[in-house]
Amino acid sequence: MSELEEEYQLEYFEEEGFDRKTCPSCGAHFWTRDHERETCGEPPCEEYDFIGNPGFDEEYSLEEMRETFLSFFEEHGHERIDPYPVAANRWRDDVLLTQASVYDFQPLVTSGQSPPPANPLTISQPCIRMQDIDNVGKTGRHTMAFEMMAHHAFNAREDLEDPEQYAYQGEVYWKDETVEYCDEFFTSLGVDLEEIVYIEDPWVGGGNAGPAIEVIFKGVELATLVFMCMEQDPDGEFEMKDGNRYSYMDTYIVDTGYGLERWAWVSQGTPTVYEAIYPDMIDFLTENADLEYTDAEEELVHRAAKRAGHMDIDEAEDMETARATIADELGVDRADLEELMAPLEAIYAIADHCRTLAYMFGDGIVPSNVATGYLARMVLRRTKRLCDTVGVDAPLDELVDMQAERLGYENRDTIRDVVRTEVEKYRETLERGGRRVETLAAEYAERGETIPTSELIELYDSHGIQPDMVAEIAAEVGADVQVPDDFYSLVAERHDTAEALETTDEEPDERFADLPETEQLYYDDQQRTQFEAVVLDVFEREEGYDVVLDQTMFYPEGGGQPADWGTLSTDETTAEVTDVQIEEGVILHRTDEPLGKGEFVNGQLNAPRRRQLMRHHTATHIIMHAARQVLGEHVRQAGAQKGVDSSRIDLRHYARISRSDVKRIERVANGMVMDNTSVSQEWPHRQDAEAEHGFDLYQGGIPPGTNIRLIHVAEDVQACGGTHVARTGDIGAIKVLTTERVQDGVERIVFAAGDAAVEATQRTEDALYEAAEELDVSPENVPETARRFFEEWKERGKQIEELNEQLAEARASGGGGGEELEVGEATAVVQRIDAGMDELRATANALVEEGKIAVLGSGESGAQFVVAVPDGSAVNAGEVVGELAGRVGGGGGGPPDFAQGGGPDAEALDDALEDAPTILQRTLDA
Repeated sequence: MSELEEEYQLEYFEEEGFDRKTCPSCGAHFWTRDHERETCGEPPCEEYDFIGNPGFDEEYSLEEMRETFLSFFEEHGHERIDPYPVAANRWRDDVLLTQASVYDFQPLVTSGQSPPPANPLTISQPCIRMQDIDNVGKTGRHTMAFEMMAHHAFNAREDLEDPEQYAYQGEVYWKDETVEYCDEFFTSLGVDLEEIVYIEDPWVGGGNAGPAIEVIFKGVELATLVFMCMEQDPDGEFEMKDGNRYSYMDTYIVDTGYGLERWAWVSQGTPTVYEAIYPDMIDFLTENADLEYTDAEEELVHRAAKRAGHMDIDEAEDMETARATIADELGVDRADLEELMAPLEAIYAIADHCRTLAYMFGDGIVPSNVATGYLARMVLRRTKRLCDTVGVDAPLDELVDMQAERLGYENRDTIRDVVRTEVEKYRETLERGGRRVETLAAEYAERGETIPTSELIELYDSHGIQPDMVAEIAAEVGADVQVPDDFYSLVAERHDTAEALETTDEEPDERFADLPETEQLYYDDQQRTQFEAVVLDVFEREEGYDVVLDQTMFYPEGGGQPADWGTLSTDETTAEVTDVQIEEGVILHRTDEPLGKGEFVNGQLNAPRRRQLMRHHTATHIIMHAARQVLGEHVRQAGAQKGVDSSRIDLRHYARISRSDVKRIERVANGMVMDNTSVSQEWPHRQDAEAEHGFDLYQGGIPPGTNIRLIHVAEDVQACGGTHVARTGDIGAIKVLTTERVQDGVERIVFAAGDAAVEATQRTEDALYEAAEELDVSPENVPETARRFFEEWKERGKQIEELNEQLAEARASGGGGGEELEVGEATAVVQRIDAGMDELRATANALVEEGKIAVLGSGESGAQFVVAVPDGSAVNAGEVVGELAGRVGGGGGGPPDFAQGGGPDAEALDDALEDAPTILQRTLDA
């Protein structure tokens, strides 16, 4: 027996008389009290056995089951804590969405770097698993959005040389107690413990691993008991199912997950989990889509539901085969069963996806083309397509709001606005993307090839085109499409990871590792600009020197704030500091002169620069706060860069920032400045800070460490490592300079503070006064005068265009002196008109309207040609232009009926036009 298998030899199993067996169907090892049991009990090895036959004493709603679970573990010594957001990248930078309750505690708590909020604890954590998206609606049990009820215990080995290195010590409880808790909870609900099966299934996730037990009851997995005791290690002794190697940790964690939705489902015994958790919405959607079933059809749906476990994409060969297997067992035709079940499965998926969107938008995720924003957009577009396919005509924002209301979100108006805005964007995207699909499908049809999955994913990524829509368009031109059953999982896989962290291959200097961390004086007194220090080391670089001091007032570049500048002086040398960087706590001052190791130096900051950077950094906090007040609490920072003359902040927001929004943001921001509020800092424990202020603390990034620095500006509180003014009044003024969309879902505000705000305003006024002087009006009349001039300019442009058309018609009717010749059954006009291309095109169009072929040339700018051909002519305009342009050293082309081109050799223009009759005849003969 391997060491990992020994992890499952629990004393509790032995004391309770469990048997360890191997499932003859799937080969899984499992533990059971039922000595007669043969299989593991999980689909597809067995069917759901609780549908119409629940094994609990009473039925539970979601709310009732959640409270029953949490209360049970509170009564057994666990502290209840509030759930975290579904956007895990709000407090960690290695994942995007919360997929399990343990995500709340990785990596700081599970590694022992930080204590848990309670130990042991219980929680019911909302989660989203994008990898389940293709199973939703089909298996009867999968939901993309779900709550993971859990209890956790955080343990650390007691035999360590330094047990104080971890934030918690000793064992709270481990495997035996965890399984016993599970049994006791089942017993409290009236369950016969002989019906429970514990399957051995090692777990990996988030860089951790360990033995785990799946808890099966009446054919459905209700819980997973994970015993997290390993961490990823290239040299580890255990190779887990993800292909990576792992070794034992000093900490070991009880990580359980009880699926709230499935517990409520089993207690009610409904055909699928969806009727149990979304009964009102399922009824609404079914009625809205006019889905009606006879008694016989209802009975068939009920029988099919018990076998829905066969439809698991992760287990089945393919969905068509899985459906055929179920149809065969039910004694019906596969196509008939598909026709019956597909609309209902779509209804189930719509309900689930709307809950997912409510979670996402309720927790402030903004649709975009990257990260969580992309995943939200993907779910929304798939939901809209499902609604259109099944015939649900209720507005999508109304459907999402039904779930948001049930979940208790207070920002429902924003959620609806986000959905409406995104639906409109999707409609516009489809109009543009449909033409691309037609072109692509025609190309593959011509080659007789199937459109590959990679093209389907790219069409979805770039244009939002759903694969079934591609199939419909492709069928019209005879192209074949094979849509994989796990299509949306494949798309999500592309985007369901956090951005890779930047790494460097530079080898650090050996001396660098021996240096102590630099004392950061700028946190003690942010207004101070002079200090004394000792030179610890000097590193010669390609350009200048890096000087390390024992302490410094120079702020190193970081958090979007540029480094301080200034000087380092000794009795003999004054070195200019032009850059400051920090590496692993050691601050490097880039200088133009070397300093002696061990020397005392006097440091002097460029005070005006530091003060302006402090104004801009504090103003960044204020602008962010003001934007959230004006645009909504969903707004979060997507990046920032502070400067001396101006600064910018990028915000996640689903719509453009209007001029009205800007003025309101300015009013709120400058109101905070005029209040002259104190700007303060504190260093609380991370978890205390998160408990009091939430994860909106981390607007500017997620800082390391157990204790984090918080900056308070009036009601705004952010984790921040930058330098700030003492009071908001020190900023002077804040002026928004510009706004722009830098990417879909991200708006940029460029602003100036203090002296820079005054200078920026003066530059704007200078431009206004200069315009007023040029227009000979007062500044306040510039907009109206500019509008009038613009309208007059447009009107003159129309008049010129009309005159060009009249001139073209005059030339076409014989007033232009062009050469006419017969080309086949048509008349061609070959003419030189030294005018612009607009006039050439107008004349050519006029000749075509008279049924003539037009061959026109101009020498106004090099040599230019326009050739136009009426309907029915065998002459190819593109070929004619190509030959003519080649004779003047250039090129050109276009469709058979209208083409243009040219070249630099204007002197060859007339000769080319003389050859036009020959070229026309040759193309006609071809």
